[in-house]
Amino acid sequence: MRRNPEVHEVQPGPRPIENVADYPRPPALQRVPWHIRVELGGVVIAETERALRVLETHGAPVYYIRPGDVKQDLLEAEAGSTFCEWKGVARYWSVRAGERFARRAAWSYPDPVEAFAEIRDHLAFYVDRMDGCWVDGDRAEPQPGGFYGGWVTPEIRGPIKGAPGTRHW
Repeated sequence: MRRNPEVHEVQPGPRPIENVADYPRPPALQRVPWHIRVELGGVVIAETERALRVLETHGAPVYYIRPGDVKQDLLEAEAGSTFCEWKGVARYWSVRAGERFARRAAWSYPDPVEAFAEIRDHLAFYVDRMDGCWVDGDRAEPQPGGFYGGWVTPEIRGPIKGAPGTRHW
């Protein structure tokens, strides 16, 4: 039986230096007060200061944005799903903004496992499929490899899984 992760509240202020090797397994869930912004085609797709993030050993943080903080009319549901051993079944979304179209650029958990119930219907975005993703004004880089959806920002350190030979760490 999996224990529910404690949901930690991160206090406002500068983001601390973090090493991904120190992130837990099973993953941790945090509420963060930082300004999160996602853009495509010159349009702000999502913006919030009430995001959640999931931290998993050797993965860059994944930010989940409340549905009310995402322009839902720019999302198009995609067929298919994937399974995460920690969170459950994910569904995928494409994003259309002006002349730009990003296929399967976001995902959500409509019915997550109990331990991650708080991320129900929140949207996470792949950095490399958007024109830009920011955390408190710092532009995020995509987690290596294109499979995982973590956001790499300047305070994140350590070997991050996703590059060739690291996917199954």
